[in-house]
Amino acid sequence: MNKRACPSEVARFSVAIPEDLLAAFDEQLARHGDEANRSSAIRDLIRSALVEEERRTPDAEVIGSLTMIYDHHTGDLTRRLDEVQHDYTAEIVSTMHVHLDHHNCLEILALRGKGERVYELADKLLALRGVKHGKLTCAATESSLDW
Repeated sequence: MNKRACPSEVARFSVAIPEDLLAAFDEQLARHGDEANRSSAIRDLIRSALVEEERRTPDAEVIGSLTMIYDHHTGDLTRRLDEVQHDYTAEIVSTMHVHLDHHNCLEILALRGKGERVYELADKLLALRGVKHGKLTCAATESSLDW
């Protein structure tokens, strides 16, 4: 079991980094506004790396979203999308469907479940003929919400 520090406990450490890389990082932080600072940005990067690694575990609980753009006129794509989604009702928390134009639709699925099932769902949907673009983004895992 991981021992996590309480939010009030902080550890300080030094990082050696090339000056040009640090300058580029600071420029990026400046574009994010007054709230962004190096410490919070590094915390976000570390948290993201930990979540990325943890979500690769098939038994890890993951939450995230799947975004797809597809041509609903392609064959029986709408039916096939529905069929796949009906096999994963436990993992699909919510969906949003947007008509972009006469042919293209945007669909966003909020997902939660075991990594193996969530990735399996995403792979099946994104592999369907007519899906033009898609991306699964796992924002957090249940345990990483404590970091």
